[in-house]
Amino acid sequence: MCTLEKRGSIFFLTLTGGDEEHRLNPSLIVSIRSALSEVRQQSTRGSVLITTASGKFFSNGFDLAWAKAAGSTAAAKDRVLHMVQLFKPVVADLMSLPMPTIAAVTGHAAAAGMILAMSHDYVLMRSDRGVLYMSELDIGMTFPDYFTAMMRSKIGSAAARRNVMMKAMRLRAAEAVAMGIVDSAYDSGDATVEAAVRLGEELASRKWDGQVYGEIRKSMQPELCGILGLADKLVIASSKL
Repeated sequence: MCTLEKRGSIFFLTLTGGDEEHRLNPSLIVSIRSALSEVRQQSTRGSVLITTASGKFFSNGFDLAWAKAAGSTAAAKDRVLHMVQLFKPVVADLMSLPMPTIAAVTGHAAAAGMILAMSHDYVLMRSDRGVLYMSELDIGMTFPDYFTAMMRSKIGSAAARRNVMMKAMRLRAAEAVAMGIVDSAYDSGDATVEAAVRLGEELASRKWDGQVYGEIRKSMQPELCGILGLADKLVIASSKL
């Protein structure tokens, strides 16, 4: 479902396998959480996480086919709600991870898949293929509270939030960069990952204290972290004081 590799100071979390849509069903969500737990346990000063995916999708959101396989409308809705609740701790894990995080979006990222990308500190995206797309309006579903808080936290323009959430716009990389959702765009998937590695190495070289970094991240997004159950706290970890 996903692989975890460490090269120097950089952890590489890659979504793999299946039909390469990397839909967030319970199995994949549990696999991602397990990988993030391992990253947290192995983290040291200068650690960085890069998350990417194989194939044409970064992630196509929740696994609605798995939900529909429950056999009835009510059961399908219960399965969707189960995925919503199960995915929330993944976002919390990323928002509290004691290191810089980078999403290398090498394909389409829709709905929860877009939220997964936006849960990272930096989002890099390929410009030759792939879109960001919050599909909830088109499929007839409202936004979970932590999705909405993520949008308010990460998209500064009210007009841009409206277009993403209430117009269900499919954003190519250039549009997403203009909206401030994506930091930079590249000509191919390989170029996107290479840029993520360069950024990761630059961040790793600073060798910041991970606990301090994570607490600063949380303090910058109080509404989202409140919904996620993450309380920020003052940490003084510098030997320079």
